[in-house]
Order: sequence, then C-alpha cells, then structure tokens
Amino acid sequence: MNLTISGHHLEVTPALRGYVTSKLDRVTRHFDQMVDVKVLLSVENQKEKDKRQRAECTIRVKGNDLFAESAHEDLYAAVDELMDKLDRQVVRHKDKVQSYDRTGATKHLM
Repeated sequence: MNLTISGHHLEVTPALRGYVTSKLDRVTRHFDQMVDVKVLLSVENQKEKDKRQRAECTIRVKGNDLFAESAHEDLYAAVDELMDKLDRQVVRHKDKVQSYDRTGATKHLM
C-alpha cells in the first residue's frame, strides 16, 4: 500500500503524520486490499474561523476509487471525521465485493 500524506498551505509535522497513519489503521483493519492512499491536509484562507481546516483522502482499491473530505475548525477533528466517513465507505465496498463473490460461487455450484 502506497501512502502519501501532503499538506497545502501547511507543513505536515511528524506528529500530524503519525496521527493520520494511526487513524488509517482503523480503516485498513476492515479492508486491507488497498493499492494507493492519498491524504491531503489543507488550511483555507477564509475570514470565518469555522471549517477552515480541510482533510481529503482518496483510496484506490481494486476496481474502484473511494473519496471523502471533511472540514472543521480543528485539523485533528477534521481527520477524525474524515476517517469515520472512509470507514463507512470501505465497509460498504467490502460488503459489495463479498456479496458479489458469494452469489457467483452459488451459481457455479448448481
């Protein structure tokens, strides 16, 4: 699995990088067949303080791309929300793949 963590208008510190990778472990626990993971952390230049910090992630799995984004006033909270969204998408994708495999196997046996 290739993991790319980049920052836009901010420097990705080792603490921030470690936090993102530890949160990604929860997603990879559900589905470990990920080919490529790209995380983009950014700070937007807005007058309002809320929802300035953004976190985006694209996960490339076999035959599909999963994308989620989150915005919050705290970057760590944005990463938490992002991983919740990705976790739901990965579980849904895994269920689709497994249900497709099961229906195909029963057809061949009959």
